[in-house]
Amino acid sequence: MTERVVLAYSGGLDTSVAIGWIAEETGAEVIAVAVDVGQGGEDLDVIRKRALACGAVEAEVADAKDEFAEEYCLPAIKANALYMDRYPLVSALSRPTIVKHLVAAAQKHGADTVAHGCTGKGNDQVRFEAGIVALAPDLKCIAPVRDYAMTRDKAIAFCEEKQLPIATTKKSPYSIDQNVFGRAVETGFLEDIWNAPIEDIYEYTQNPAVARDADEVIISFKEGVPVAIDGRPVTVLQAIQQLNERAGAQGIGRIDMVEDRLVGIKSREVYEAPGAIALITAHQELENVTVERELARYKRQVEQRWGELVYDGQWFSPLKRALDGFIGEANRHVTGDIRMTLHGGRAVVTGRRSESSLYDFNLATYDTGDAFDQAAAKGFIDIYSLSSKIAARRDLA
Repeated sequence: MTERVVLAYSGGLDTSVAIGWIAEETGAEVIAVAVDVGQGGEDLDVIRKRALACGAVEAEVADAKDEFAEEYCLPAIKANALYMDRYPLVSALSRPTIVKHLVAAAQKHGADTVAHGCTGKGNDQVRFEAGIVALAPDLKCIAPVRDYAMTRDKAIAFCEEKQLPIATTKKSPYSIDQNVFGRAVETGFLEDIWNAPIEDIYEYTQNPAVARDADEVIISFKEGVPVAIDGRPVTVLQAIQQLNERAGAQGIGRIDMVEDRLVGIKSREVYEAPGAIALITAHQELENVTVERELARYKRQVEQRWGELVYDGQWFSPLKRALDGFIGEANRHVTGDIRMTLHGGRAVVTGRRSESSLYDFNLATYDTGDAFDQAAAKGFIDIYSLSSKIAARRDLA
């Protein structure tokens, strides 16, 4: 029986060439799998037909936008996940979504190998392969660009020799990855970290320096899930899409950073994630109102570790799964509304309300009606500072 390889297929030059390349190098039949996570571009059926025309024996396409939003982006929102305190894990979240469909296709079609188009110096090779073996330990993984030195010029020559139905136009100077949660841009002149980004690289956001009217929005959450925008019910996908448009129009969600890659190098990345940043900002503030102090303090530690695990390709790991349980419990009372002003590249919270609020006006006020027993403070301070006081007597002697 002929071996079969499932290929993560995007419809572009590299993965189109990879179909025939893998067949020649391994003698295996190739099943192409394309997953729509809101990256835009060509129709899925067009992509499916191109895969078949390039030599795939089977081609599957999946509209996974809602799945991606609800099962991958939503946990990141609940976790306030920002890698290195800034990056909302745009690409890192899409990879396990794709992995799940690749493994399902491999099991369906009897394939023993999964292939992807990643290079040997990026994070995505780890995210794909660590995810695949976590779901199906017996599957093998190959990467033509990394394993068979399938360079861009070789891919173009192969495409022209085989007369594959795909354009071989000059490659963009940038490497771009995008989905509904955001957009990542790297390489080209951005590799010189002294060079400032130019407006041409942005698509999801408008220039925040251009004068425009502010936009006020109310985001409603139920147990950490965004459920309404300005009082109108939304799915998680719709919440992200609507805020991509509204926050993006105000230039919100632009991130220019040098980040620590899993493989040990530092990389300059420019991101656009208007909906993600608006939602995480709102969710963080609602947590400030509804989550008890010690739980909130500990959750911030969990959030950092959760983000590192996802960035490092450990979505399906036991630790990540266990932390999901903690984050779910921590979001149990995160229900209410956040009002925000979107303007000038910033999402600024201006109002909060919640039936689950821990904010007590009578305890917080300094005016008449103050219910806080200030007389209790002196004894509290005496006991709280006692150990430091004893140590100071020794150390200052």
